[in-house]
Amino acid sequence: MSTDPKSEKSLEFKIFIFLTVFLAPILSALLVSALGFTIWFSQILSGPPGAG
Repeated sequence: MSTDPKSEKSLEFKIFIFLTVFLAPILSALLVSALGFTIWFSQILSGPPGAG
């Protein structure tokens, strides 16, 4: 690859900002939402904890 180091550093910085500002929070929210939905749906099917 024959790209200059300055443009490569700029691209790396933009990718880092994208990952830390956008992608990580979105994935975290989706993961927590999926876990909450899974627990909620399992309680619909099997009842609340201790109801057995």
